[in-house]
Amino acid sequence: MPELGLGLAAVGRPAYITGGRAADLPDRSPDALRRRCHALLDLARRLGIRHIDVARSYGRAEEFLADWLRARRPVPRDLFIASKWGYAYTGDWALTARVHEVKDHGLTAFLRQRDETRALLGDDLDLYRVHSLTPDSPALTDPALHRALAAFAAQGVRIGFSTSGPRQADTIRAALEITVDGLPLFTSVQATWNPLDPSAGAALADAHRAGCLVVVKEGLGNGRLTGQEAPGVLRRIAGELGTGTDAVALAAAFHQPWADVVLSGAATEAQLVSNAEAPAVRLSERHLAALGDLAEPAEAYWRTRAGRAWT
Repeated sequence: MPELGLGLAAVGRPAYITGGRAADLPDRSPDALRRRCHALLDLARRLGIRHIDVARSYGRAEEFLADWLRARRPVPRDLFIASKWGYAYTGDWALTARVHEVKDHGLTAFLRQRDETRALLGDDLDLYRVHSLTPDSPALTDPALHRALAAFAAQGVRIGFSTSGPRQADTIRAALEITVDGLPLFTSVQATWNPLDPSAGAALADAHRAGCLVVVKEGLGNGRLTGQEAPGVLRRIAGELGTGTDAVALAAAFHQPWADVVLSGAATEAQLVSNAEAPAVRLSERHLAALGDLAEPAEAYWRTRAGRAWT
């Protein structure tokens, strides 16, 4: 059975592409978001959530997490901390920044961001991922970078990658082929999978069979599968089962045999409590077929995602 994880993408910086942020986060000052992060992390622990996901580009999410960890020494042994490198936050804490993040999958960027992450998270870091790998990324073909990643893995940090874009499946399969000294470089995959874009499913099954830790991100389609944006079929199933549309959408991921962790991207404690209902939601074959009908062509899904405003 997969487990629920908590990602801090929505609460480490003032602007993001999820909907409803003005209501969910009326105060987006650094101190307010620090408090919100800590409240969500405290609640996550009470709910039994172990897997925490951050990234260098999530504003100050690593810093907020590091503060929370320091205040709770010794860190619970079952806590699993994952972060990502490959994007730099450039929003300068502005809602209307022209560019909120910049991608760089080069060796120099890895070495710089590795040191930045280590300075904050130290030995609490369990997994470091390449952020939003795509088929054209130099991270797939740079042997010097591969050796540097393998050297970091030799220090006890697992190496993984996340994927984005309409060719996630191609990216996953290409990354799984990479070896250093005869050993697979990557031991974890994080990918977007939800009823609107299930296109990576077969490749994620391959990754699971290869022994990778498989983590589902964006299970709510950045807000398209919950609240006012939720499709009618999702609302009907949620009403039938007496739960929220968010729990139903996430439950679809929990029903995938290859999934190990399904991330919540909650911005409020109420959202996290609601998301935490997902593991207990039992979807029938009829429900799963109805949710399957929501699938869009991957190209269309990612065009829509790219058009969502940062607010």
